[in-house]
Amino acid sequence: MSIIKTDEIQARTSGNRVVLPDVNNYPPFRNLIINGDMSIAQRGTSATGIGNGDSGYHTVDRWQFTEVGTTSGEFTITQDTDVPTGQGFAKSTKFDVTTADTSLGSTHQIYWRQGFEGQNLQMLKKGTSNAEQITVSFWVKSNKTGTYIVYILDGDNSRFVSKSYTISSSSTWEKKTITFPADTTGTLDNDNAKSLTVHFVLGAGTDFTSGTLQETWGAVSGNNANRLVGQVNLLDSTSNEWYITGVQLEVGDSATPFEFLPFDMNLKRCQRYLQKFTCADSTFNVFGTGVKTGATSVEIPVPLKTTMRAKPSLSSSGLRYRDATAIDSSITIGGTYTDRDFPMLQLSNSTATDSAGFLQGASSSDFLQFDAEL
Repeated sequence: MSIIKTDEIQARTSGNRVVLPDVNNYPPFRNLIINGDMSIAQRGTSATGIGNGDSGYHTVDRWQFTEVGTTSGEFTITQDTDVPTGQGFAKSTKFDVTTADTSLGSTHQIYWRQGFEGQNLQMLKKGTSNAEQITVSFWVKSNKTGTYIVYILDGDNSRFVSKSYTISSSSTWEKKTITFPADTTGTLDNDNAKSLTVHFVLGAGTDFTSGTLQETWGAVSGNNANRLVGQVNLLDSTSNEWYITGVQLEVGDSATPFEFLPFDMNLKRCQRYLQKFTCADSTFNVFGTGVKTGATSVEIPVPLKTTMRAKPSLSSSGLRYRDATAIDSSITIGGTYTDRDFPMLQLSNSTATDSAGFLQGASSSDFLQFDAEL
């Protein structure tokens, strides 16, 4: 058998020849960003009153809002259907300013960001003589025109690099492409902890804007004034909005077309960091079955949908334990035997009388959530 290797296949139309479609040489899973099309939102599609020193995950998966310092401004963050026409996107993330802050404090920083496990970044060869450039591309829209900053932080080595982009036309979707230089200093840990974080900046105080923008890699220490130079203050008016979608971060000095993944595959990648079980499809969803292990205690194993990044933290609302004779809504749910694949829930304060039963919800707002975010 002979194997022919080629860099390109071109279609031909002549006589009875087979016509081949265009073939692209784009490698799969080249996008380091997870949920760059903003399509997955397990936590919910809207969050109000976001600000006041908050740092948390509120709407679309894998994307974290962070405000360093407490401002008087607030956002509503939503998963939105306003998207660039004809690009294949169905969702975006929208920031809507609901309370303005026209004068940010000197130490304030406001970000929309995503972090990456070090073991997923080894192809960057950071800290070696063969280190790679990184290119980020995305679609953005805002009525607040001007300069915005994207910066990448290497948390393993306390290094960063910043680049600017300009929103030129008010309330118009624009595609931006930014290439960051290679960094031959500081290798990234090969583990499941956070190594790099990409930040989309929405506002910054003078402590971070008074120098010269750091467009080559440098140490964080002593360089704060050079981190976010030129950044506009999105919070300066309640009429301001900012949208983003189609975020792609890839190795190399140029951007390729956005890598769309099937919805189920995108969801599975997000579930490595968050798994939320709800009653959205059925009011009386069952979250797990278990056995009574003491006078007021029950243990319930819950098989997860995929292996999580780390042992998850647990949160829940409205759940109750039901056996053959009673429904107990006064339970306390814990997770002493937490596992990345198969955590064991421990219910206390239970009045169950039978040896076996199950954990269930009673309304569409009830949920059981496992969180292993970076």
